[in-house]
Amino acid sequence: MMTEAQTMSLFLGCVMPNRFPNIEKSLRVVMPALGVNLEELEGASCCPAPGVIRSFSDPTWLALASRNLALAEKEGRDIITGCNGCYGTFKEAIHAVQEYPDRLKEVQNILKDVGLKYNATTDAKHIIEVIYEFGPENIKKLVKRPLEGVRIAVHYGCHLLKPSNLRPWKQTQRPTFLDEIVEATGAESVKYRDKFICCGAGGGVRGSNVSVSVDIAKDKLDSVHEVEADCILNACSFCHLQYEASQAQLNKESGEKKYQIPVIYLTQLLGLAMGIEPDELGLGMHMISTKPLLEKILG
Repeated sequence: MMTEAQTMSLFLGCVMPNRFPNIEKSLRVVMPALGVNLEELEGASCCPAPGVIRSFSDPTWLALASRNLALAEKEGRDIITGCNGCYGTFKEAIHAVQEYPDRLKEVQNILKDVGLKYNATTDAKHIIEVIYEFGPENIKKLVKRPLEGVRIAVHYGCHLLKPSNLRPWKQTQRPTFLDEIVEATGAESVKYRDKFICCGAGGGVRGSNVSVSVDIAKDKLDSVHEVEADCILNACSFCHLQYEASQAQLNKESGEKKYQIPVIYLTQLLGLAMGIEPDELGLGMHMISTKPLLEKILG
């Protein structure tokens, strides 16, 4: 559990500020209530995405990732991010330069040309990691609007958990830490088929083959539909995009409206439980309407 407020550099990544300012708003509203002050990471670039840039040029990927980390290090802060892909990039880049001194020297030479020093002292954390450190029991103390009766299908996402040797979780096979956070609000984290399978967007799949990507998402959406969950909950802006956009595309292709499962971000759920108004959490700005979920919660 965190015992005092900490200040961290907020790394938004590409997807969140361009597609989901509503999620960004929920981060900025909720995280301070959990003891985390968010400061801008001035000059930040794309992380860059592990499934794209790294596939073409690992040295370029490492230099760009290290540049973002160096910006936070310059301010004496760790990075916090709400995207699994960005989280994966930073964790793996930190490992690369700490385990292999020659790679750190290469990066330092590159960054020297743009006026940056980098000693690989900055850590990177996912918002879930920081929230879990705050503790489910402490979250319960902040709940003003218990979410009893709300059935939530939790989605972890791939880069949050793997590779397991570079992640802080004690359990990466069928983990429960996100479920524990959800249930601290009073909601039920429901079991569903293929819960830990990829959303279908990562590794450049959505960018290179949308139809395959949507097919993968459809399987998960059908599983969530089977258990009559009130929403899908995620903590990754790219997974969020995948589940919302795939539902819209499937409905358009079929001419029906079968897929209407609200997709919400973890800090939006926490904010609702804390009594924050939906508009303050950006819950009226979703591609798939959150109205059925809000009616169940607010009455």
